[in-house]
Amino acid sequence: MLQLAVPVLFALAGISARSDKYAGYYLLVDKSDNTITLYDAHDWLVQWPCTFGSDDIGDKMYQGDRRTPEGTFHVLSIKQHQKWNKFLRLDYPTAADREKFEQRKQQGLIPANGKIGGDIGIHGTWPREEWAVENLQPWTLGCVSMRNDHLNELCEMIGPGIPVVIRK
Repeated sequence: MLQLAVPVLFALAGISARSDKYAGYYLLVDKSDNTITLYDAHDWLVQWPCTFGSDDIGDKMYQGDRRTPEGTFHVLSIKQHQKWNKFLRLDYPTAADREKFEQRKQQGLIPANGKIGGDIGIHGTWPREEWAVENLQPWTLGCVSMRNDHLNELCEMIGPGIPVVIRK
């Protein structure tokens, strides 16, 4: 059911992969299960464990809360990273994120001087610290962290433009 539901949601929202090579592919990050799953147009292909920045798996409210944002994003770029192996930069904040942020600010849920933040992505761990992912240790500032070997495998299978759905 999920395999059909997410692509249908993308189609209804006018969202698609930005490259024909990855058409129909998407990543599903499930914060409740601490997993990243790669799907193609037909079914899931592979699943890896991941961890986040906080035990609170709620939606990101503002910069510094260490929460991972929820929604639909796209991988903008994949680059080597000096500390965390590779960094898959996501297009957070989107227009929908800015709208949620402003509404929450007006409701007093976010400090008046709060900022929305940015630089959210999927990345590896410090060298020889894959245990943080294996033990589901929250350690990031709001990003998604994977074991370096799993991240390398993922990067061989996808490229910029692939949709990423992050949910609770």
